[in-house]
Amino acid sequence: MTDAEWAAARPLLPVPGWMRGRGGRPEAYCHRAMLDAVRCLVDNGIKWRAMPADFPPWERVYAFFRRWHDHALVKEFHDRLRGRCRRPRRSRCCAAPPPER
Repeated sequence: MTDAEWAAARPLLPVPGWMRGRGGRPEAYCHRAMLDAVRCLVDNGIKWRAMPADFPPWERVYAFFRRWHDHALVKEFHDRLRGRCRRPRRSRCCAAPPPER
């Protein structure tokens, strides 16, 4: 993930509970490393256990992904990112009617 991609994605990520004072312990790996690992997995179509050594251990990446998936955070992040990247379009029903002749 480039620095520009990370700058766009970081504010869209959900804030961990321990940072909001809800308890728990800090995560061992940063979200950028985890997102990079998941992107590598999706992009290359590899299996979890074939995760390159450049990333956190596959078990931690899988647990991170599974936790996000179970709490619908993957969909929430995807929707936020999509909303930021797409320009709003006017639908045909909202367009001004053609002038009368």
